Parts: sequence; structure tokens; C-alpha cells
Amino acid sequence: QLQLVESGGGLVQAGGSLRLSCAASGRTFSGYARGWFRQAPGKEREFVAAISWTGSSTYYADSVKGRFAISRDNAENTVYLQMNSLKPEDTAVYYCAASQAGSNWYAKGLRYDYWGQGTQVTVSS
Repeated sequence: QLQLVESGGGLVQAGGSLRLSCAASGRTFSGYARGWFRQAPGKEREFVAAISWTGSSTYYADSVKGRFAISRDNAENTVYLQMNSLKPEDTAVYYCAASQAGSNWYAKGLRYDYWGQGTQVTVSS
């Protein structure tokens, strides 16, 4: 059974940093792009960042560009989201996902096949 498990969430003050991890198990994600999404209370889930299988291409939502960085370690089957200069509006449940689709889809937050359960990030003002 394929699983994605997020970790690293927590409570941080505005301006602080957190690093989220998403470990995959149950199968290989060879060839899969990986992404991060978030959902704040009362809002729809939104795309945050994505990274290609090789890690050579990354994509970000405008709201996090310059503050967040996505990376991956394929040997560990793990993807990371480094979040700096956090703002209260970054408060949300963060989800990782995996996609077999082309970059014209996954870079826009579309056609993801597998999802994690989410990790809570709370940024206090």
C-alpha cells in the first residue's frame, strides 16, 4: 500500500521557519513529480510548490515565492518544504502529493494521484 506521510509541522511565530518532510513508503515513486498543497480553515485547498522527478525544475505559488523552497532526496524517497519568513496567513494544514502527469499539469497543482494525511502549520502574530 502506497503511503505519503508528512511531518515537521507545528507552531511558530511570524518571521520564523519550519521544514516539512514527506516520506513515501509502500512503493517506489520513480518518475513521479511531488508537490505541496495547503488548506486553511474555511478555504479551498491551494497549490504551494512542486518539484520534478529529477529535482531540476521547481514551481511555486506567487504567495510563497522567495520564502519557501521545495527539494527532494530520491534515495530517501522524501520531499521537503523549507518555509522561511512565515506569516500568519501561511497557517494551514499542509499536504504532500505525488503526480505522474506532465509538468503542464503538476506545476499547476493538477492531476496528483497520491496524497498524504497532512500536517498542521500554525503561525502566530
